[in-house]
Amino acid sequence: MAEASSDVMDWPKKDNRRFLHVVYRVGDLDRTIQFYTDCFGMKLLRKRDIPDEKYSNAFMGFGPETSSFVVELTYNYGVSSYDIGTGFGHFAISTQDVSKIVESVRAKGGNVTREPGPVKGGNSIIAFVKDPDGYTFELIQRGPTPEPLCQVMLRVGDLDRAIKFYEKALGMRLLRKIERPEYKYTIGMMGYAEEYESIVLELTYNYDVTEYTKGNAYAQIAIGTDDVYKSGEVVKIVNQELGGKITREPGPVPGIGTKIVSFLDPDGWKTVLVDNKDFLKELE
Repeated sequence: MAEASSDVMDWPKKDNRRFLHVVYRVGDLDRTIQFYTDCFGMKLLRKRDIPDEKYSNAFMGFGPETSSFVVELTYNYGVSSYDIGTGFGHFAISTQDVSKIVESVRAKGGNVTREPGPVKGGNSIIAFVKDPDGYTFELIQRGPTPEPLCQVMLRVGDLDRAIKFYEKALGMRLLRKIERPEYKYTIGMMGYAEEYESIVLELTYNYDVTEYTKGNAYAQIAIGTDDVYKSGEVVKIVNQELGGKITREPGPVPGIGTKIVSFLDPDGWKTVLVDNKDFLKELE
């Protein structure tokens, strides 16, 4: 039995995993599409309307969904605003010219919350802006990268526990840990490839803060897997050890047929694992 358990727990490291998209809700889909196109240089990749369920989606990014990380914007009919909560941090975009994006955001009526300049204690040039719904985007000045949409930052109440969860349940690696005692926070960068060439999950622990409000704006992150059933088994075992729970058992989504499994981490952040082959069929 121990051997079988060990085989199960090895699965996430052997699996073919990739960050697919991050899902969040907006109050005006066309307004957000326009803003991301004009200010960030994203492209509208696809749009779908589901009138029976009273919502619409738009997928936006810097490259095709088959190989790039993208945002999935959700508009629920008749809902014009959401509570972002205190736990969600920001998305990050890597760009060769931070000032250019900041000026675009300013010209389009967006909110610049930190002017371009070096990060505290370092040389990297960064800025922070907010989109029309109040989501924060960090702009990071870097050379060319295959993955300009480069971070999703979430706050957690126990960083070591969160790191262990994402390593065991999702097969991610801790790419680096940043201790900032002078600002009373520590960060763990988690991902499947090196930070400058791929998307990373930035987990932030603020000293002595163990709980955050989730609001109803940020939804989940989606990751590809070759087997949702095996992946679900692993998550259940890790949930028992570290916390969190399965919110949707492994299996096909009615009406679409794509196989998924969804779950919460110990801090209540949701992840959806999506069958790789089914996902590619959706894009056909």
